[in-house]
Amino acid sequence: MTTQQKKSAQRHGFKTGEFIVYPAHGVGQIVTIEDQEVAGHKLELFVIDFQKDKMRLKVPVAKATSIGMRKLSETDYVDRALKVVQGRARVKRTMWSRRAQEYDAKINSGDLISISEVVRDLYRADNQPEQSYSERQLYEAALDRMAREIAAVNRMSETEAVRLIEVNLNKGPRRGKADNEETEKEEAA
Repeated sequence: MTTQQKKSAQRHGFKTGEFIVYPAHGVGQIVTIEDQEVAGHKLELFVIDFQKDKMRLKVPVAKATSIGMRKLSETDYVDRALKVVQGRARVKRTMWSRRAQEYDAKINSGDLISISEVVRDLYRADNQPEQSYSERQLYEAALDRMAREIAAVNRMSETEAVRLIEVNLNKGPRRGKADNEETEKEEAA
């Protein structure tokens, strides 16, 4: 197996040094593009570092877009995602295991709007009942993914991005027992 690195290169619209979003792992940075021989075939690979997870991933250049790797969102798309978290939580009346699967699929879709819907739906204000462990895990995973992308787009720290998301969450409709009763009345009608 031989490896040849290409320092600064561009393939399929992606270039070294650029931050990208990989659906299953979130925001990463392309550190290099390299040629590698695997089983007699020459492969061109993006080498992507996910700093926070201390992980390095090699993605075949030819498959990058088909597996959902994409550039960071534009600022107007980030603004749309922040508007989504201001909305009223939409929680389906299905079993938690089914909803958890749907939330997990949205988080791993890599789509910022889908991730922001999970953040909105699983957010709990201080005056609301405690979340279950699995709800909290999914909420934190979605919040982390959303914050990492917003931080990269807006060139801010992840802590600042989380604060920005929380400010927008708190702009939403009053969240509490009275709000849930209204939602139930609307759905019954």
